[in-house]
Amino acid sequence: MTESTNNRETLASRLGFIFLSAGCAIGLGNVWRFPFIVGQYGGGIFVFLYLFFLVILGFPILMTEMAVGRAGQANLVGSFRNLAARHHRAWVWLARIMIGGCLVLMIYYTTVSGWLFSYAGYYARGALANCATPDEFKAFFGELIASPGRSAAYMLLAVALGAVICWFGLKKGVEQVVKYMMGALLVLMVLLAGYALTTPGAREGLSFYLSPNWEHFTQKPLETLFAAMGQAFFTLSLGIGSMTIFGSYLSWKKPLAVECAWIIALDTFVALCAGLIIFPICKSYGVDVASGPGLLFVSLPNAFHGMRLGRILGMIFFIFMSLAALTTIVAVFENLIAYLQDEHRLGRKTATLAVGIAVAALSLPCVFGYNLWKGCRPLGGESTILDFEDFIVSQNLLPLGSLCLCIFAFCRAGWGKTRFLAELEAGQKWRLPDWIFYCCNYLLPIIILAIFIMGYWQMFCGR
Repeated sequence: MTESTNNRETLASRLGFIFLSAGCAIGLGNVWRFPFIVGQYGGGIFVFLYLFFLVILGFPILMTEMAVGRAGQANLVGSFRNLAARHHRAWVWLARIMIGGCLVLMIYYTTVSGWLFSYAGYYARGALANCATPDEFKAFFGELIASPGRSAAYMLLAVALGAVICWFGLKKGVEQVVKYMMGALLVLMVLLAGYALTTPGAREGLSFYLSPNWEHFTQKPLETLFAAMGQAFFTLSLGIGSMTIFGSYLSWKKPLAVECAWIIALDTFVALCAGLIIFPICKSYGVDVASGPGLLFVSLPNAFHGMRLGRILGMIFFIFMSLAALTTIVAVFENLIAYLQDEHRLGRKTATLAVGIAVAALSLPCVFGYNLWKGCRPLGGESTILDFEDFIVSQNLLPLGSLCLCIFAFCRAGWGKTRFLAELEAGQKWRLPDWIFYCCNYLLPIIILAIFIMGYWQMFCGR
């Protein structure tokens, strides 16, 4: 691969680009959020809807983000500035708000990632050996999040690991390390899924996971539909420029549709494999698949306790979870670092240090929030700072950012339909189907606004 004409860093290989972009998408949305939402919304019917919306929503918006980055050859702010036909200042401010979404995402993402790192260490040391009942596992997790010192230490570990990897540069640090992490992640997933499919409840777990539950769907049809739509956005980290930056590192004109298809295929493979691991284990050891976010930190550890070699399996499982979280941290850090490099002319090491310090400092209220407010939302109870930040990102910045991208791509005052479609199809010998353009131009804005409104309705008038 050759360097771009503006001396911007580029990725060394196509595999590095696919793994890095997929690593940004693959994270807690796949291996934590996806399984417990599937459990809450009836299993197979939710999986089918999620895959459907991933194709008609996620695929077009992912291509849009990549096209903006490749054509703009800068971070989201710089790309909007370089490509906009008119109203450059307005587009730049919108892009800055979207980039801010990456920072908000990392504020609570590193907190949850710290819990994953801690559990990998607990299993390695045998610290959960004295827990034998669901109440004891719940109390163990409660002690962790109620301890500001321990929670902060593990959050800082997550931040430090992400920053150190980015410190060594795009090719030697980010690209090389993420390729190895993704390889290890995929191997661990296959091993765990293979084991899970040998457990006594595997058939029942697969039936729940892959067979549509129409009775459950008829009870909550709209809620299930909007949950599937929201997951399609969340799992690909769309709308905050985290994918735009990797498009800007492309110096070749390969068909974007093919590259994006590979990214979505890897992301979907990990999400589906997470279900193949979790649901057979849940059904085999009497774990409630609809136990919500606590499924990962309470229900599954309780299941591991009853297994042969449960400590080793638990350690492998949480190492796999930690790797999935770390790939996203590295990828989103890279987006924030590139913004400081492009817009504020900082060197990579200075920008990396600034991002690490900012994320660590701003994450502390999220860590300490569990001790300032009563209840613990991840296991049921009252809302916390983490829930508020998750709501801001999932129900506001991701959908509205995706809407801004669609408008920018097709609006005359933005990039413009003609230039956008030319970039989208550059390097292709075949034309994209018309439904993709129809979705981006007409259907997606309506659906995104519906998701946005539904999120507020559920928060204030729903459950």
